Amino acid sequence: MVARPSAVSRRRFLGYGGAGAAAVLLGTGAWSAASSYAAPALKANPFSLGVASGDPLPGGVVLWTRVAPDPFAADGSGGMPAKPVRVEYEVAVDERFRGVVRRGSVVATPELGHSVHPEVHGLAPDREYFYRFRTGGEISMTGRTRTTPAVWSNPRELNFAFASCQAWQDGYYTAYEHMAREDLDLVVHLGDYLYEYSVANNRRGVVTDPKFHTETIGLARYRLQYGLYKAEAPLQEAHARFPWIMTIDDHEVENNWAGDISENNEDPVTFRARRAAAFQAMYENMPFRIAQLPSGPEVHLHRRLSYGRLADFTMLDTRQYRDDQPCGDGASAVCTDRLDPGRTILGEAQRDWVLDGFSSSSARWQVLGNQAPMGQTDRDPGPATEVWMDPWDGYAAERDRVLAEAQDRGVRNLVVITGDRHQNYAWDLKRDFTDPSSATVGSEFVGTSITSGGDGADITDQGRAFLAANPHMKFFNSQRGYVRVNVNRQRWRSDFRVLPHVTTPGAPISTRASYVVEDGRPGVQEG
Repeated sequence: MVARPSAVSRRRFLGYGGAGAAAVLLGTGAWSAASSYAAPALKANPFSLGVASGDPLPGGVVLWTRVAPDPFAADGSGGMPAKPVRVEYEVAVDERFRGVVRRGSVVATPELGHSVHPEVHGLAPDREYFYRFRTGGEISMTGRTRTTPAVWSNPRELNFAFASCQAWQDGYYTAYEHMAREDLDLVVHLGDYLYEYSVANNRRGVVTDPKFHTETIGLARYRLQYGLYKAEAPLQEAHARFPWIMTIDDHEVENNWAGDISENNEDPVTFRARRAAAFQAMYENMPFRIAQLPSGPEVHLHRRLSYGRLADFTMLDTRQYRDDQPCGDGASAVCTDRLDPGRTILGEAQRDWVLDGFSSSSARWQVLGNQAPMGQTDRDPGPATEVWMDPWDGYAAERDRVLAEAQDRGVRNLVVITGDRHQNYAWDLKRDFTDPSSATVGSEFVGTSITSGGDGADITDQGRAFLAANPHMKFFNSQRGYVRVNVNRQRWRSDFRVLPHVTTPGAPISTRASYVVEDGRPGVQEG
């Protein structure tokens, strides 16, 4: 559990200072040298959106908070005046902060929604730390984080969870209450952290403020939507409990966007402006490093993080660089454009980076953090192959190339973790899905949503059709929850953790099924 300290340390906080739109580490200086950035007197908790850490490394993490005493202020300001303020932070080896190992301060600017992203260095590898922030005499909740093992080390095991798709209007974040009580080293979030839709009609059965009843488009509106989501206590608790590795899918901007092409084919200039607003609000509200600071409508999200020599996490971006979905998006059994070898979901530069990583990594487990399902999802149990155009099925040749290269370059264990679908799958990844006898070259676990889609069900008619049409699919479930993973040197185990309902709070959690991948043996097996 996270805790709120009873008093603020009176010791001097020394560390980083700086100003400007980036509000990140631009130099060093004492707190007393920055009186012009003194925090105003605030009538409410300035840390109403909690704290977080992310992208853990052997020697450090990035910390996050956003000063927002009124996260629902209509102008998106978070209730803050249009001037910079200084935010102090501490990192300690104990929850009482008796063993402080890092202190510093950063400047929170209105240009970035008074968010801060201090990158803390010089920590010991594979160790638990605690952190907190202070501004204007107020102190935040305490967060817990953990560094990863040294790059040359060979850890015995890794425990993490992955999640996606948390539409506020579809239910309560009960899954995060349970996730926060798991024994995890980190969390991976695979996208749809935010949905751009109005929340006027919601499955929670609550009346919401009219300012949340519009499509999310401009910067102020995106900031409001993040405020609504991040004000949820279970989400704050899960963030404060573990470091998160994050990427995005489509709804952080707009449903099914592709590069410069919007869902409804609006003017690309207008859509790029919307992307810029969405990316800025995303950065302001997530524990990203300075490397992920957007430049207008562009942001660098694909990156690789190691967990010693046990696992590498390769986080993908399947939105910014893709071609438009073939055949008008949707689903089709006759669309041949999806097989065009020139079509890309990754973009040439990112694809080459992924393939180079296959060759250069010495990790036992290669983990691709992926947005939409990579494996083929045939919707027709009959002779036709009917698939959706938005996921990798719409870019089949590039999917086949990536999987073939993984095998040809000697990847020992390829495991893809995926969100998007609001369903749980465990299935084999085939070198060629058109050939039933094709070799299995990897494994994919598709995780369900936190809330999106409402309560869900264990099995549905669609699930029965998928199991009949896709022999590589070994498991289907359509309840809400997340996937808990334990990885060691001999095997990978995914536990599908599910809830009976999310439209009312307080649901219990259970493990619906467990599937494993054995070291050196691609494909999933019931565990």
